[in-house]
Amino acid sequence: MAKKAEARIIISLACTECGERTYTTTKNKKNDPQRLELKKYCPRCRAQKLHREVK
Repeated sequence: MAKKAEARIIISLACTECGERTYTTTKNKKNDPQRLELKKYCPRCRAQKLHREVK
């Protein structure tokens, strides 16, 4: 059996334009210590925008 992942944490992604938090994901804190940035669809802006990890 696999061990429980202690290094993975749940994070929220917020749109850089409007600030709405629309996505949640997990990341490995040891492999990716800096903030995660992904291009995702924002339903409020109705376009693909840069989403950044927020605390």
